[in-house]
Amino acid sequence: MEEKLRILLCEDDENLGMLTREYLQAKGYNADLYADGESGYKAFLKGKYDICVFDIMMPKKDGFQLAQEVRTVNSEVPIIFLTAKTLKEDILEGFKIGADDYITKPFSMEELVMRIEAILRRVKGKKGKEITMYKIGKFTFDTQKQVLIADDKPEKLTTKESELLSLLCAHVNEILERNFALKTIWIDDNYFNARSMDVYITKLRKHLKDDPSIEIINIHGKGYKLIAPEAEAK
Repeated sequence: MEEKLRILLCEDDENLGMLTREYLQAKGYNADLYADGESGYKAFLKGKYDICVFDIMMPKKDGFQLAQEVRTVNSEVPIIFLTAKTLKEDILEGFKIGADDYITKPFSMEELVMRIEAILRRVKGKKGKEITMYKIGKFTFDTQKQVLIADDKPEKLTTKESELLSLLCAHVNEILERNFALKTIWIDDNYFNARSMDVYITKLRKHLKDDPSIEIINIHGKGYKLIAPEAEAK
């Protein structure tokens, strides 16, 4: 029998927390609920979780702080933020920390489960992909380890950076359509996710700036293009 996937849920609203946990358990997940970021972090260090769902506004340690600390010990575990605010700054801040998704309250439980399942499918799909190495200019990109190597210096990428670079490599010297990338990585091509993708494109440009023969260009109204002399799958 397949082991149940474990979800770490941190939410200080007791009713919403209990409801969410019960719903996730009814859907066949193992969900542990904590009411503040501090106890959530302690639980994360002790347990092995497949995905984290963090409220942003929490006592003792907010969701951003908690996510940053989780990211320092595990750069891969998917994180979804629950936010009562639709402030763009908040959402972009969340993506900068390395969130995989966010949901604004009030949200439907079905939507939460759909987002969780979509992220877990992506994570599984990534593991099952045949292409694990790309050569881009002087860089070698290991999609499984999420590492970009140049001159024997490895640079760890976040899950989102890695997913976006994988898509760009798969479409090297062709246009990567913006909506296709958004739907593949962020599930939804809304405004916030589009802004978030721009943030990640900028990050990738920084990672690749040491090789002048590589560039990621914007194709107005279409998407992006990774221009590289020899990006081939290994």
